[in-house]
Amino acid sequence: MAVPASLVILPIGILFLFSGLIVNIFQAFFFVLVRPLSKNMYRRINKVIAELLWLELIWLIDWWAAIEVEVHTDAETFRLLGKEHALVISNHRSDIDWLVGWVLAQRSGCLGSSLAIIKNEAKFLPIIGWSMWFCDYVFLERNWAKDESILKSGFQRLEDFPMPFWLALFVEGTRFTQQKLAVAQHYATARGLPVPKNVLIPRTKGFVSAVSHMRSFVPAIYDCTVAIPTNQSPPTLLRMFGGKPSVVKVQITRHLMHEIPETEDGMAQWCRDVFVTKDALLEKYFTKGKFTDLEHQKINRPKKSLIVVTCWSCLVVYGIVKLIQWSSLLSSWQGITYFGAFLVLVTFTMQILIQSSESERSTPVGLPSQDPMRQAFIQNYAENQIFDNTS
Repeated sequence: MAVPASLVILPIGILFLFSGLIVNIFQAFFFVLVRPLSKNMYRRINKVIAELLWLELIWLIDWWAAIEVEVHTDAETFRLLGKEHALVISNHRSDIDWLVGWVLAQRSGCLGSSLAIIKNEAKFLPIIGWSMWFCDYVFLERNWAKDESILKSGFQRLEDFPMPFWLALFVEGTRFTQQKLAVAQHYATARGLPVPKNVLIPRTKGFVSAVSHMRSFVPAIYDCTVAIPTNQSPPTLLRMFGGKPSVVKVQITRHLMHEIPETEDGMAQWCRDVFVTKDALLEKYFTKGKFTDLEHQKINRPKKSLIVVTCWSCLVVYGIVKLIQWSSLLSSWQGITYFGAFLVLVTFTMQILIQSSESERSTPVGLPSQDPMRQAFIQNYAENQIFDNTS
């Protein structure tokens, strides 16, 4: 049931801030005391702790907004989800693609070991960014001279990961918008590449680096194609807070890593070919209404996230009530002022998180074709092939 998002953001923000700080404190505690002794033990513990926070966002999708994630894949791929290391590549269609990935990971049992390559600024996001830092996410500077070594060291850290992990890579580099599509089409025409209609042109340097360094210990690539029905507005965090349901369709195709070409040019071309196929699949869906021939695999809506949020809510409410009783916080104007300042802080924090997920605030495009800044952006497709999943 849809409700004004403004009425929901504050109570959910209080829950998220308190529970998130508790999770971050425990992550820091085990990072300092356990990781130096046993990195694998730390990772196993941290997986459980991180899920106590991330399941709150799963609850938002599953139980509050009732967003339906339709998964289309073959039976063998569906069986292997969560049972092997995988490099996950996808088009970037909406503001919550990363949350859709978390839903799939949670259903597959690897939510706490689902990782991503994202922009460096994300690690400074309150609560969620700090949690990602403790979970071996790879943070890029958007400078290939620096990011090449960052990627290499990040991939090497994953060689001894003690449980199945997913490493997500949005190779388009930014979320899809019509303005960005126009720039991609201009670039494709200038370079003699297939002109896309529904995806952006993949930036292949990161993909090549990932395959080159991980093919020895990651057996598969999960090629995900995300589609949003045209008869609904794309899902966003703000719409989720408002309890507005939607549908997100995902096709997953599993490719064996050893089948990927071994040369850098071959890997880059393979990635580009995959996105040409994605574009054709999406064009067929948007024009004819048929998404894929792969079987629709039903994923249940587990109660785990509901239980976690219920427990956190009881704990936070109890803690706040006891704090107010102990400190007589609301018995003086000074205490009321402090409490009001806290509510403003919560609102401000949630605003930061919401804005960080909005596509309008990702890589800026849409300048006039003669503008040199537009030409610089087009050139960036070839020279600055860096990618993210939260901008």
